[in-house]
Amino acid sequence: MKTVGDGAFRREDLHDLVGQEFEQTYIDYEAKASRGEIKNAKTIRAVDHWRKMLGMLYETGHPWVTFKDPCNLRSPQQHVGTVHSSNLCTEITLNTSPGHEIAVCNLGSINLVQHVTENGIDMEKLDRTIEIAMRMLDNVIDYNYYSVSTARASNLHHRPVGMGIMGFQDSLYKMNTPYSSNEAVEFADRSMEAVSYFAIQASSRLAEERGTYASFKGSLWSQGILPIDSISLLEQGRGGYLDMDRSTTLDWDSLRERVVKVGMRNSNCMAIAPTATISNICGVSQSIEPTYQNLFVKSNLSGDFTVINMALVEKLKELGLWDEVMVNDLKYYDGSISNIDRLPIEIKQLFATAFEIDPRWLVEAGSRRQKWIDQAQSLNLYLSEPNGSKLDNLYKLAWVRGLKTTYYLRTLGATHVEKSTLADGKLNAVKDNNETDIETTVCSILDPDCEACQ
Repeated sequence: MKTVGDGAFRREDLHDLVGQEFEQTYIDYEAKASRGEIKNAKTIRAVDHWRKMLGMLYETGHPWVTFKDPCNLRSPQQHVGTVHSSNLCTEITLNTSPGHEIAVCNLGSINLVQHVTENGIDMEKLDRTIEIAMRMLDNVIDYNYYSVSTARASNLHHRPVGMGIMGFQDSLYKMNTPYSSNEAVEFADRSMEAVSYFAIQASSRLAEERGTYASFKGSLWSQGILPIDSISLLEQGRGGYLDMDRSTTLDWDSLRERVVKVGMRNSNCMAIAPTATISNICGVSQSIEPTYQNLFVKSNLSGDFTVINMALVEKLKELGLWDEVMVNDLKYYDGSISNIDRLPIEIKQLFATAFEIDPRWLVEAGSRRQKWIDQAQSLNLYLSEPNGSKLDNLYKLAWVRGLKTTYYLRTLGATHVEKSTLADGKLNAVKDNNETDIETTVCSILDPDCEACQ
């Protein structure tokens, strides 16, 4: 049951408590309300409150959900405060203290596809990249501009950074692996394990060189509890109710020993941001997102641009299927290839778009990543035909799989993608000679009036 009121009820108690302490305090307040010790109290069924939340998600795609227990019970910094909320994009889960600290996190993202071959992850290259990236992110903390003193104090005291990834979908294309497959879930697991391992290792090396962050003592790091180990703390705090994979492949024992002995330079090391802008600059798929559509029109202040999935185009060329008929089919089906009969089933599975993928695959892959991340991930969920039952099952699955947050719930609108054409009726990204060339609209850092990125 959910009870609200005033008088003997102190909201700050529940605001700062998590896990079983929160539950016991909540039960105590319910008992006080039933005895009339809390003025103006009323009781509503918890299931009604949950349905109201799901109703808002159905209608607006909001609220973005942050599960308080996993954010706090798995936080390396739980000894210095409570995580009350995430940032806007739901990947930053740092504690804040009113009037004393404003959480700040410095983010970077690995271009994953550049570290993947057809056979898997290039571990040596990924290690080198993250070693450099972590050093750069740590430098940013010292050289950054802080508009308020509380943000500066927090950042210099805890030195959190967030190493993430982008190009996940392109990496799957490179390995010929459909997003909706056990192989993709396993790749999400192994790739994030590698990023986590190398990021923690790099931070520990920086600690040896530059010193540990100020609040290291008492943190989970100092106790030899790494993100993979903190899953047990969440399970204990929930009294069970957790179904999360805990398999590992790397030498975590030696890294755990090193962290305890040498320390960490950064209180937090990992977070997966949306990368909406930088992925476009790098020419890779956004963050951990599945392909939204294989063909769509993107609009900004500089005009309308037809965007086509070049991985699909290259694959169709290999099969000898890239022709005028295929172009027209893509336009007719709004970029979907599921209804194009002459395409083999494995190609349809590989290039299935976001709304054609069962969203449970997104949650399963997200859970495998979350077990390695000391913060969270910006995870959008896609439902082509949402209803109350689907939403209920999906968000409960996210909870039981140990996700800390979810981002937008995206649903398919009644309108279709605009079919952008030129005056002669041809798609503006396709040439007559069956060769593909996206029209050149280039950003220039030398042009102060360029608005193409907005």
